[in-house]
Amino acid sequence: MSEYGSSPHDRATDRSPTDRLRDVGEFIKQQREAAQQSIRDLAKAAGVSNPYLSQIERGIRRPSASILQQIARALEISSESLYVRAGILDPESHEPPPSVPHAIAADPHLTAEQKQTLLSVYRSYVGPVEPPSSH
Repeated sequence: MSEYGSSPHDRATDRSPTDRLRDVGEFIKQQREAAQQSIRDLAKAAGVSNPYLSQIERGIRRPSASILQQIARALEISSESLYVRAGILDPESHEPPPSVPHAIAADPHLTAEQKQTLLSVYRSYVGPVEPPSSH
């Protein structure tokens, strides 16, 4: 299953706040179960209490953006996916993350040689990719 599941647009804009709250809780639970983590383990990794995480999963409590970020980090998923589901981030204004080649090309801390080396290593893992346009 994809990290985003069904369309974030449908979930974030066409649903009531109560539905979004329940949806983000169900999504967290699905991701936790897919990662084969107990609620206790995830709560500990995210730095929240077991009862609080349980209430989030059941749609009783609305977590803040920072709590969602901690949960996302503990689940090793993007915090943006949780923000969209919780209605914190508008899916229409959310731009997808840049591709790896674009991120490498845009990094001001890398020399041209380092960029070429990183791109070469990346391509060796994923195959040929579209070269980023020059900025």
